[in-house]
Amino acid sequence: MEHGGEVIGVIPVALREKEAAHQGLTELHIVADMHERKAMMAEKADAFVAMPGGLGTLEELFEMLTWLQLGFHQKPIGLLNVGGFYDGLHTFLQHIHAEGFVRSHDANLLKSADDGAQLLQLLQSK
Repeated sequence: MEHGGEVIGVIPVALREKEAAHQGLTELHIVADMHERKAMMAEKADAFVAMPGGLGTLEELFEMLTWLQLGFHQKPIGLLNVGGFYDGLHTFLQHIHAEGFVRSHDANLLKSADDGAQLLQLLQSK
């Protein structure tokens, strides 16, 4: 936002009551629940980036990866691997690929970089 970018927030009513919703966004949408949130985010997004986070971040990341794998969208997905935060996840994804649970094409759907500018380049090159 400091450099002129637009940021669209989508937050369920229940989370808005528990967490402070950022008021300086380009757009802020208050929705009924997490399902409506994810559907709206998927509709409005040009790409998906997971930054270091918890279970909710992982749940949303894997849902968008699954939707991409199934052809529900064609938007790039990336991990901002700050300080090696997602190294263990990379190892696990390599493991499930090696065990035959993920096809080679699908194993390469997720882009990753430890630098935001580099990650944006990867996502744009799709």
